[in-house]
This record gives sequence, structure tokens and C-alpha cells, in this order.
Amino acid sequence: MTSSILVLGAGMVGTCTALHLQQRGYEVTLVDRRAPGQETSFGNAGLIQSEAVEPYAFPREPGFLLNVALGRGAEVNWHARGLWQMAGSLLRYLHHSHPKRHAQATEAYSRLIAHATEEHDLLMTAAGAQHLVTREGFRFVFRTAKALEEAAQRAEDLRVRFGVRSEVENTVLLAQAEPALRASLAGAVHWLDPWAVNNPGALVQRYAELFVARGGRLLTGDAASLQPQGAGWSVQTHEGRVQSQQAVLALGPWADGLIRTLGYRFPLFIKRGYHQHYRSPAQLRQPVLDAERGYVLAPVQRGLRLTTGAEFAPIDAPPTPVQLAKAEALARDLVDLGESLPEAPWLGARPCTADMLPVMGPAPRHKGLWLNFGHAHQGFTLGPVAGRLLAEMVEGRQGWIDPLPYAPARFM
Repeated sequence: MTSSILVLGAGMVGTCTALHLQQRGYEVTLVDRRAPGQETSFGNAGLIQSEAVEPYAFPREPGFLLNVALGRGAEVNWHARGLWQMAGSLLRYLHHSHPKRHAQATEAYSRLIAHATEEHDLLMTAAGAQHLVTREGFRFVFRTAKALEEAAQRAEDLRVRFGVRSEVENTVLLAQAEPALRASLAGAVHWLDPWAVNNPGALVQRYAELFVARGGRLLTGDAASLQPQGAGWSVQTHEGRVQSQQAVLALGPWADGLIRTLGYRFPLFIKRGYHQHYRSPAQLRQPVLDAERGYVLAPVQRGLRLTTGAEFAPIDAPPTPVQLAKAEALARDLVDLGESLPEAPWLGARPCTADMLPVMGPAPRHKGLWLNFGHAHQGFTLGPVAGRLLAEMVEGRQGWIDPLPYAPARFM
């Protein structure tokens, strides 16, 4: 008999998990409250970051932390209630960000990143989505020579350790490569192998359409209604309660709320982020990270997308797009942004773990329940890798990546 499985969450990670389970012969039902790719996967900078072999560590520079505490700069914003709620997880995040522990996390994290583009390529080809991607890398641009020199040293270190390819560009080379940049810049590190997607939500939708075309069921439903039923699991959908033998939670930043109802207390927290689109006359060739100011400009189908850094706030807190205003002022110094589109700023949340590694594997105390979340800044990048690795675990096969560092049981 064909095994049945529910996948809750139709973002990049959940949709790719559904596809990989389907490829292995499972009868898969993908459930979300919204259409695929309309939450966290919708609003990112659209980067598939093959250079991102190091997870984001808790900043340790006293000057940076003082600026954050005083509300200076555009990189970080915070709510007092958010810091209070996340305090325990953030302290563990700081602990795991010690250079020695961060290096250990990087070893496990880099094994996932190493397969990101090749796994996306397989799904893009099958889904007919190649037109959404540009494979020309992206740039970290720097305003000071000191920051550029430090970045060049880091880029060389990543080349030696992980084979990450890049080119360092001085002021002249950067101006030739990106003539729309009008600020006086010291130069850039051009990461050569990442891909840029001009409509991130549309890519997830293409993957979901492939899933449906292959016979998968895509339903609207409430993940919070998940409950054990008989020897399996069930969830309430618009077509009634749907039962399956197994279930996967791929709910991104909403995973913590659901696993708490099941008795799990993992060190999870969220980083919120904003974006705004502009009718910019500037023609950027690739996405640009203003590395000393903490925002990204990405050319997308709707214009030029400005994305912000991290906001530490409860997931349900009202929008406070102060970062966006600060980033916009900085970006206008860098390029001609033009007018913003007449729409409210988008707000989303990144699902993070204290040890900077995703949660992928069997739920420790619930038979037939699988977890696949906590991919932080790289859920869009890692969706196909995470989907394949989780599907191999469900199938009971030895994965092509050792899953042990990501096991949920590490928090028990």
C-alpha cells in the first residue's frame, strides 16, 4: 500500500519536501493557509546563495552592539517585548556564536549549502522555471578600503576552505560592472556562483504546480489543527479533515507555536524583515548588498526591491518599518531609487535556531511526525536540499548528507 503523508507549509522548504516525498512514491498532501510561496519565501531578496557557507553569527563587536542598543543604523531593529520573549534563545545564540562553536556549525551548514544550486537546477528544469533565474552571482559593495580589505581576506579564506569563487573589484572595476551605482565606493567582492531569482514567490509556485501536475494534492487548511488520529495524523482543511499516516511540519517561523502544543521547547526565535519596491531608473545587473549598512538591492520583475536586515520582534507585533526608512535613505545615496510602488511595505519573518542549524528529522516523542524548519536566512536557498534530505530520512535511506547535526533530538 502506498504510504500517505501530510506536509504542512507550502513555502520553499515545504513545497520541495512534498516534491521529494512524491518522487519516492508517497501519496502527499501539501497544506497551507495561503497559496504556495506567499509568506516568508515571497519577500526575500531572491538569492540562492552558494557562497553562504557560514551561518549568521551573533555580532560580537562592541561598537556594533552599542549602535544596535541605541537604535542607530539600519542593520538591526528591536522591540523590548521581542527581546524579552527571545532572551533565552538569544543567549544560547550568543553562546553558539563563539568562534570555535561557530566553526563547528559552519562545517555542518556548509554541507547543505554545497548542494543548493544543483538541487534547485533539477527542480527548475522539471518545473520550466529557468527564465526566473540569472546565474551571474551578486556583490557585496564596500564604502571603506578597510572593510573591503577585510572582506577580501574572508573571501580568500572561503575559497581555500570551501572552494567558494569570487573576484575582488576595485573602484574602477566596480563602476564598470555596475554603472548605476553613484556613490563613491571602495570596491566590491563579486561572488561568482550564487543565482538571483527575479520573482521568489513565483519560483515556489512553479515548484508547487509541478507537484500538482505529478498528482499531488494541494489544500488550504489550518496547520494548528494538526492532531494524532488513529495510527497517523490529521489536519482540518477546506475540504474537511484529512488524515495521513505521517506528517511533516515545514512551517518556518510558525513552527514554534505548533510544536509547543506538542510539548517541545526548542531554542527558536525569529528575525523579521521588510521589503519595498521602487520604480527605479537605475539598471542594476546583479543584486547588491551594501555590506557596511546592512540592506540589499535586488532587480526583480516588479522593479528594484529593497530588503532590510533583522528586526527582533514577536511574530504578531505590528509593523515598525523604521529600518526600511533608514535603508531607503542609505540606498538613495547609492542608486537612483525613483518612486516607491503604491503599496504597504512587505513584512515577513525568518525562522532561526540558537545553534544556527536547521531542525530536520523525526520528532523525538511523536511517531510518524517529522520536522523541517529553522533554516533562518537560507530557507529559499536550502529548500530543495532540505526537502531531499528529509524525504530520504522518511524513506529510511542513508542520506547523501549526514543528517545527525540537524536532528531535533539535539535539543532534548
